[in-house]
Amino acid sequence: MLIEDIKIWLHQGQQFIKDIDKAQVPAPFRGRPILSQQGLSAEMGEELKNLCPTEAIELNPLSLDLGKCVFCGECAQYYPQHIQFSNDHHIGSNSRQALIVNTETTAIKQIYPEIIRKEIQNIFGRSLKLRQISAAGDNSHEAELNACGNVNFDMGRFGVEFVASPRHADGIVITGPISENMALATKICYEAVPKPSIVVLCGADAISGGIFAGSGALQRKFLEEVPIDLYVPGNPAHPLTFIQAILALIRYKNE
Repeated sequence: MLIEDIKIWLHQGQQFIKDIDKAQVPAPFRGRPILSQQGLSAEMGEELKNLCPTEAIELNPLSLDLGKCVFCGECAQYYPQHIQFSNDHHIGSNSRQALIVNTETTAIKQIYPEIIRKEIQNIFGRSLKLRQISAAGDNSHEAELNACGNVNFDMGRFGVEFVASPRHADGIVITGPISENMALATKICYEAVPKPSIVVLCGADAISGGIFAGSGALQRKFLEEVPIDLYVPGNPAHPLTFIQAILALIRYKNE
């Protein structure tokens, strides 16, 4: 039996992505946008801004908020000379402001050491268990997070895993815009996690409300009551984006 297993392993090779940080994500993945304001007239700017369904684009200077962006690609399709999406998946950050990309952004600053809570690195640097909360999510974010544990991404090899109970977790990962019906459940789940705990917002819906922002069906006051440790953009967020952002946070070394 062991010999047969070895034969299978030799035939298939190593399926997991060895270096999460240096991995290249092929199209149609859309990562960090590249913006240019050159030749953008006022009229064109307004047309470009109005293309965005979540009002993620602002003018003067031209900027795009990845916390709101649903990566639909409409802006890049109609104005490719002003907005293009690279394959850079390093777009998670512990700063909400860092998600606003402008014409001078060549890379997103992922970690601001001054706002990392000390206990995150002291306690969770080698092992992190997370409870995922689908707060009125559409299952796309949840499916990608589930993929983080498959043979290709193998998040568990870094000591990061999802668990079934908040009692066994070190923090929560929220997907979805947090509907009124899920607001209390989200709070109860968070309070059940032993302290200290971390909070991760995954996807545009969780970060800003996405296309549901401003809806009366949402209740997002919970996010004003707890510290947010990490923002992971995407619609949905790619597994590499999520894993890389998590590792950047818990393994950050202030050199």
